[in-house]
Amino acid sequence: TYNVFVQYSSNIMNSGAGLIIMKPETVFLVPLFTAFFIVVYGYFEAQHIRIERLIIRTAKLPDNVDRIRVAQISDVHLGVIVGEKNLNRIIKKIDSEHPDIIVSTGDLVDGITRHIDHLSARIKKIKARLGKFAVTGNHEIYGGIKKTAEFIEDSGFTLLRGEGVTLNNSINIAGVDFAGGETTGYRNGQPVETEYAILSRLPSRLFTLLLKHKSDVDEKSLGLFDLQLSGHTHKGQIFPMNLATMFIFSYHTGFTKLPKGSAIYTSRGTGTTGPPIRFLSTPEITIIDIVNELKS
Repeated sequence: TYNVFVQYSSNIMNSGAGLIIMKPETVFLVPLFTAFFIVVYGYFEAQHIRIERLIIRTAKLPDNVDRIRVAQISDVHLGVIVGEKNLNRIIKKIDSEHPDIIVSTGDLVDGITRHIDHLSARIKKIKARLGKFAVTGNHEIYGGIKKTAEFIEDSGFTLLRGEGVTLNNSINIAGVDFAGGETTGYRNGQPVETEYAILSRLPSRLFTLLLKHKSDVDEKSLGLFDLQLSGHTHKGQIFPMNLATMFIFSYHTGFTKLPKGSAIYTSRGTGTTGPPIRFLSTPEITIIDIVNELKS
């Protein structure tokens, strides 16, 4: 392709291009070594989980609460490729941050769980003062929602499937199932309660977290949640895929303020799907400090 381009350009400009046309062996070796570099570098990048920090200041925490720390993991994709070694890295980093709440925003597992059932006991040992909460992603559906839900709950998470809870009269957490086309097989046409209805039942005076795998924002819910935590995008996972995914997803990565006092944070993901490679999209664990602005 490169040589054709050079020859075509030289014909148009009526100039010789012999000196810059690549030899056949060069045309073969350059892409080969480039691909090799990307695979090797991408493998090591996928092992290097970065801590991303976000501080949210709010007047919606009770007077006796200075700060609530939330650790978010997303898109871990535990399975054949992402196993115990990767999980141990994640657990070690979370433990060192001493979070009050741990949340998983979907795709904790990568399909069928029978070969990783033993890992649930390892995850269960991670503790958080106010609890651990999770929502389903599309890969939980691929593995069979019943079995994957059991794995998540055996791991010590409270699975929020279209419901909200108030913790210690200090903070609200609501969670909704993944709502893509993959859900039609198990919903059997059953009506799904709206996000608006779920959030409306929670005390509006308290800070509200909304857990939702896909980074879609329901405009009707704006003002009913303070921070939506999502994942799913992987930030493309392997460059240049992110050049495509940034057009597919309105909230591709990172923090974005929304109307009516709401905001969204989209994680790049903590693991990998498909090949165990990330290129220019480092995996992350997100640490969100919700700080009482009246006491800071």
